[in-house]
Amino acid sequence: MIYSKEVEMMCPVHQGVHHGAAPIPEEANWVQPKEVKDISAFTHGVGWCAPQQGACKLTLNVKNGIIQEALVETLGCSGMTHSAAMASEILPGLTILEALNTDLVCDAINTAMRELFLQIVYGRSQSAFSEDGLPIGAGLEDLGKGNRSQIGTMYGTLEKGPRYMEMTEGYITDLALDEDDEIIGYKYVNFGRMMDFIKAGDDANTAYEKAKGQYGRVADAVRCIDPRKE
Repeated sequence: MIYSKEVEMMCPVHQGVHHGAAPIPEEANWVQPKEVKDISAFTHGVGWCAPQQGACKLTLNVKNGIIQEALVETLGCSGMTHSAAMASEILPGLTILEALNTDLVCDAINTAMRELFLQIVYGRSQSAFSEDGLPIGAGLEDLGKGNRSQIGTMYGTLEKGPRYMEMTEGYITDLALDEDDEIIGYKYVNFGRMMDFIKAGDDANTAYEKAKGQYGRVADAVRCIDPRKE
């Protein structure tokens, strides 16, 4: 250790009471973290790229400082999906400190990792008060039916009004309108369920029909329109 001349010339003064790190809640315990291996948590975070053209929702399950599970969901940038594929391979097995300093290719994923790191090390995790935390696999519970990301895509113009494109339920096929041309419901196809039906042996048309659904007062509609064409 190298000290400056000014410090070398100082007389020693005894350090007073030091209680160590403030305890943080981890999996229903209060822990005073001193090393990376002291950290366990399950939590989520959102990141964005520098030009803010896309975003990433990152979910991590950390046990004793090691990332055991990672769910990477991206939106708005085609290249980001390929970066997410790499991140899903890179992250499991790393310590949270290694992951913070790992090039995850995409700015949005890197930013999400930073935000999660802050949550985890300050004890602001989803599993903070869950005994033994959440099991590996809990990240999949964030996904919709058929293990697809839950996405809402809406579009609107002053001239032509709103268009619902996709809801948590699925891909919107029709908007139900009343006599004032206001939306009172919609029809949808759940692609996750549709693929499950196809994998179970149904032909595509049968699976498509079985995966259909509707929400709202569709039966009262004066007319239905295709939100992507009409």
